[in-house]
Amino acid sequence: MASHRKSRPAGTRVAGIRTPALATAALTSVALLSQTANASPSTDDKPSLEEVEKKVDDLYRQAESATEKYNAAKDQTTKQRKRVDTLLDDVAQRTQKLNEAREELGRNAAAQYRTGAAAPDTATFLLADTPQDYFDQNQLMDRMTGRQKEAVDDYFTQQSATMKKRQEATRSLETLTESQSDLQSAKTTVQQKLSDARELLSKLTAEEKARLAAIEKAKQEEAARKAAELARQQAEAERQRQEQEAAAQQQQQESTEPPADSSGSDSSNSDSSADSSYATKAEKALAFARSQVGKPYVWGATGPDSYDCSGLTQAAWKAAGVDIPRVTYDQVNAGTTVSLSNAQPGDLVFFYDDITHVGIYIGNGMMIHAPKPGTYVREESIYYDGESSIHSVVRPA
Repeated sequence: MASHRKSRPAGTRVAGIRTPALATAALTSVALLSQTANASPSTDDKPSLEEVEKKVDDLYRQAESATEKYNAAKDQTTKQRKRVDTLLDDVAQRTQKLNEAREELGRNAAAQYRTGAAAPDTATFLLADTPQDYFDQNQLMDRMTGRQKEAVDDYFTQQSATMKKRQEATRSLETLTESQSDLQSAKTTVQQKLSDARELLSKLTAEEKARLAAIEKAKQEEAARKAAELARQQAEAERQRQEQEAAAQQQQQESTEPPADSSGSDSSNSDSSADSSYATKAEKALAFARSQVGKPYVWGATGPDSYDCSGLTQAAWKAAGVDIPRVTYDQVNAGTTVSLSNAQPGDLVFFYDDITHVGIYIGNGMMIHAPKPGTYVREESIYYDGESSIHSVVRPA
């Protein structure tokens, strides 16, 4: 299925996205379809085919959630590594300045020696550890010229700044180490869940696999029916909108007076312009997504040869000139939430309470997405995992 993410509390469902009645109906439908798939009852020591299917689906979902965490940790690690590199470069530059200030102090000490000035050695000044040393340094400062004092002040300023930067770099390195640990942990979890799912599937007999395929086919047929119904509803809504616009235009033409609300007309023109701009960008995003159909799902991948779910949607919208975040639980906040009935081509459809999967809507209840390991980027109904799995729809631009 999909991607990467940190554990988060279940998000509040967006108004208009789901209804309890529909969710119940969808679950009932799936249950009936499963029963018609001729699954034999389980023995005492062997789980039923339905239980195996549910277990495999759960493992893929857990792998998907772990992939979101992996992607988030990877993103954080990359940013932290760049910060560490910047800090280390800064420390190196400050160290160079510190050395230059030290050299300036050495030149001042040499000048004092040539002029016969009686003063403690500069090195002693820099390495004062006792009260007497401190007293001697104060005496020396009294005898120094203005230029020499400036050199000493500059040295200590550079030393203090360098120490602070070194401490900051050390803290950043510690954070980087933690991020790398999180990254490895998430990677291990993904690999373990996928391995468990493959092991379960490998234990199925040919007959069980055939029956499992029958159950999956029944689900797909139900998803296609729901997609067709959504397409019909959207087409009807579009027809009514066009009729309303035509009636409004006719009424305006027949009227001998100026429009009562010219600002409303301006707003309508503005909305129309915004819709046109979005449609242009969405067309580019969809063209890119369609060109990726057939490429394999690989967890954590962002192209160009393979993708996970959010890697595909990010790349598609980037092709349209719009930057959206890397992971699903950030992408869901990168735009305007709309109802499912108002979904337009290019919108992002998010799935599950923990928002661990995403596809790009293409219209007529269909989307392009990278489903899960072992599959390829493909067009599929947004109801592929049941209507209740749909979390929300977001317009990213």
